[in-house]
Amino acid sequence: MIDFLRGTLASKKQNFAVLDVSGVGYGVSITVDTYNKLPKEGNEIKLYIVESASMYGGTVSHYGFISREERDMFMLLKDEVPSTGAKKAMDYLEKISKSFADFKTAVIRRDTAMISGIFGFTKKTAEKLIAALKDKITEVNVSAGQKRFENAASSNMNEIEAVEGLVALGYKEIQARTAVDKVVGENSSAGNFSSADIIKEALKYL
Repeated sequence: MIDFLRGTLASKKQNFAVLDVSGVGYGVSITVDTYNKLPKEGNEIKLYIVESASMYGGTVSHYGFISREERDMFMLLKDEVPSTGAKKAMDYLEKISKSFADFKTAVIRRDTAMISGIFGFTKKTAEKLIAALKDKITEVNVSAGQKRFENAASSNMNEIEAVEGLVALGYKEIQARTAVDKVVGENSSAGNFSSADIIKEALKYL
């Protein structure tokens, strides 16, 4: 089993990197967050590795992580969340990488609002993650100094309520969340909007 690879970064894309290790090129799947932390091509890099075989055997894929913390969170998601393979675990990790410390705190507190509002999961997925990870996530060591959104759950309640309001009107949650994200992203004054204001603006995108 490969624990880590240290070599020259031969090439990189947003979700894939190739490491030249003593003349052997290893293709490694990565998150965008890891991509952003990689050095320029031609520099030395160390990635922590998880090897994952396909469901039907044969092909072995390599997943690379810039830190043990990131790898541990990936393994937790893959092993503990029902119906979660390596690719879906990477998708989850992409969202969680905003702040592992805040995500851990939200799971421990059973805070579905924060997991939905900050990390972009649907309410159903947030509940699924909490149920699967609440007794296991304490085993993952993350730095408390990495917290970025400790007070953000309350500041995002209007957005969360707006999504819930749109769902009550008959829209799918993913449609509602996309529309609310557009309102917030395209209006510099959105921070002063009430949930009703957000719903009114979001309806323009639906």
